[in-house]
Amino acid sequence: MLKEWIAERIPVNTIELRELTNEPVPNHMKRWWFALGGTPAYLFVVQIVTGILLAFYYQASPSTAYESVRSITDDVAFGWYLRSLHKWAATLMIAAVILHQMRVYFTGAYRRPRELNWVIGMALLCCTLLTGFTGYSLVFEQLSYWGATVAANISDAVPVVGSVAKEFLLGGQSYNDQTLSRFYILHAAVLPGTIVVLVAIHIAFIRMHGVTELKFENELQDAPKHFNFFPDHLLTELMVGLFLMTVLTVLATALPATMGPQADPLTTPEVIKPEWFFYVSFRWLKLFSLTFAVLSTGFIVAAMFLWPWIDALLRRVTKREEISVSIGIVATFILIGLTIWEAAVAH
Repeated sequence: MLKEWIAERIPVNTIELRELTNEPVPNHMKRWWFALGGTPAYLFVVQIVTGILLAFYYQASPSTAYESVRSITDDVAFGWYLRSLHKWAATLMIAAVILHQMRVYFTGAYRRPRELNWVIGMALLCCTLLTGFTGYSLVFEQLSYWGATVAANISDAVPVVGSVAKEFLLGGQSYNDQTLSRFYILHAAVLPGTIVVLVAIHIAFIRMHGVTELKFENELQDAPKHFNFFPDHLLTELMVGLFLMTVLTVLATALPATMGPQADPLTTPEVIKPEWFFYVSFRWLKLFSLTFAVLSTGFIVAAMFLWPWIDALLRRVTKREEISVSIGIVATFILIGLTIWEAAVAH
C-alpha cells in the first residue's frame, strides 16, 4: 500500500535511475589520491552547515564582531566545537583543492578536450582561497584586521583596476564601519554561491567528457578497467567522509580555535602574518618591490589559468611530452620553500 502510494506521487523508475547514476568509473579512482575531488566537496558541506550555525550568533560590525566570536567560543553550548570544525574544515578544504589541482596537473588531465574544466578548477581554487581570506578577517583580531588592510593596499598596486578593487573591498579608501559587513557578505553569500555554480559546471564537464583514464605499470592486463559508481564509488566516498569527520573532530578537540588580541587600528603589530595558504604570496612580496611582486603574481596566476594551451605550445616547441612535469616539480619545490621560509618567521 505504502509503496504504491509513493510510486503514484513520485513516479521515478528505479531501474532508469540506477542506470543514470551508475556511470562506469576508471579503476584508478579506487586510489584516494586520484579521487580527491570529493574531499573538498564534503568539506564544503561541513563549512556550509557549521557556517549557518555560527551565523546565528555572529555580528558583522567592528564594535561587536570580536565579542560575538568570543561569546561563540566561550559561552555558546558547543560553540567552540562548531567554530573549530569550521576553521579546520576550511584549512583542509583549501589543502584538498590545492592537492587536487596538483594531481590534475601532474597527470596531464587538463589536456584536450578538458582545457575548460581546468579553467573552472583554477576558478574554484581562487574562490576557495578568497573564502578562506574573508573568513579569517571576520574574527576582527589584530592580525586579521591588519592582514585585511595590507591585502587592500596590495590590491591598490594592481594597474588600472587596483584602486577600484580596494574601494570595493573596504567600502572606502581605508578600513571603516562598512568593511566587515562586506567581508561577511562575500564570505557567507557571494563566494559560496559562486563555488556552488562552478562545482555544478565542473561536474557537468566531467559527465560530458568522462574521467581521464590512467594506466599503471603494475596493473594486471586482465584486471577490470572500470567499476560501478553506485554503490562501489559512493561507498568509498562515504568512507572518506567518515574518516574526514573523525579527523576534523580530533583536530577541533585537540587544537581548538583560539582568540588573539582584538583589532586595534592605532597599533600596528611587529609581525603581520596571513593564514598559511598566503605564506607564498607574503614572502614573495617581501623579496621584491610591491609593483614587481604584484605584476609577477598576476602573470603567474594568468599563466596557470592558460596552462593547457601553454603546455600544448611547450610540447610542440620542445618535442618533450612531459615538459610540464619538470616545470611543475621545480615550481612545487619553490612554493614549499617559500611557505616554509615564511612559516619560520615568529609571530
